[in-house]
Amino acid sequence: MECSTDGQCRCTEGYNPLCGDKLTLFVKSDGEKVEDLSFDGHGCAIFTASSSMLTEVLKGRSIEEIRGIMDDYLEMLTNEDATPDPEGLGKLAVFGGVKDFPARVKCATLPWRALEAVLAEAEKGEADKVADSSGD
Repeated sequence: MECSTDGQCRCTEGYNPLCGDKLTLFVKSDGEKVEDLSFDGHGCAIFTASSSMLTEVLKGRSIEEIRGIMDDYLEMLTNEDATPDPEGLGKLAVFGGVKDFPARVKCATLPWRALEAVLAEAEKGEADKVADSSGD
């Protein structure tokens, strides 16, 4: 998938200089649901597995569902007291042990932070469209 100017496909890049992980994340959305999600990149095994699981688990879900899963996943990896919830996160709970290796947390969160940026940009773009159209 390539980025286009039709507003439905957005992409962002991410880089982790400590490990060499490099990512371009592509997100195709109708504003309510993520229709397609893919990545191009290379890096360590944790980064690659996290990126792959992100695309597999989130493709076809609503933006609202994605935000909930993303928040739970990031909380699991960044909050020392959080424990993996296999029911809520499903197979993503396997990454819960990564927080025991602080240098590797960025490897597991890089694609998720990239998705956060894409969703925030899309939300801002929709807000700009509404603001622009309200003046007519």
